[in-house]
Amino acid sequence: MIELIFLGIGVGLLSGFFGIGGGTILVPLLLLLGYSIKEAIGISVVQMLFSSLYGSYLNNKKGTLDVPMVFTIGIGGFVGALFSGFLTSLFSDLALELIFLAFALFALSRLFFKTSASVVQKELSKTLLFTIGVFVGLISMLIGVGGSIIIVPILVSFLHVDIKKAISAGLFFVVFSSVSGVISHTLSRDIDFFSGIVIGVASLIGVYVGIFLKDKVDSVLQKKLLAWFYLLIVIYLIQRILF
Repeated sequence: MIELIFLGIGVGLLSGFFGIGGGTILVPLLLLLGYSIKEAIGISVVQMLFSSLYGSYLNNKKGTLDVPMVFTIGIGGFVGALFSGFLTSLFSDLALELIFLAFALFALSRLFFKTSASVVQKELSKTLLFTIGVFVGLISMLIGVGGSIIIVPILVSFLHVDIKKAISAGLFFVVFSSVSGVISHTLSRDIDFFSGIVIGVASLIGVYVGIFLKDKVDSVLQKKLLAWFYLLIVIYLIQRILF
């Protein structure tokens, strides 16, 4: 119980600070504690529901959340995530760990590509935004992550959204995908709701602190810290799979 509480606070802090649902962080840590990959994915999906809802509420109060912009993508994410539980049950543990490793490598690599935001945001068709949401929701919930690590660069690179607003939008997207993911994974197999709820409730403390720090810290330092963290995750996953 104590381990889960401290784990939740830490994951919540990083979730609020980096604008991510927390699954990219939580799943490897749960693997380190001895959980199987499928158990870790289920717990992660439950935890993300807590952190994303509370984090989006705080971001909205601060005026950094553009709800209309991300709503269509979020609905698509909800639809895509509905099929994630079924797909997860079809893959072996090793296959899921390899997919998660590929996702972590993508998340790490995209941090080294410089993106710039324009003053004027672009407008894309709702159909395209919905399709993007479906794809991201399906892939991300398959491995128990929220999908914001994909959504944020899309918003910055293609819609020219300010990085701070994009981070807030990414966390709001996780609300849709995590609600749908909980439904899908519950129907497909058993989820350790107790661990997920304990970590989720504890993460609310961390989310509050993380969002406070996000608005205070320089964006360049924020990006460097995230890159180092993903590098540690990649190294751990490679060691776990190979040895």
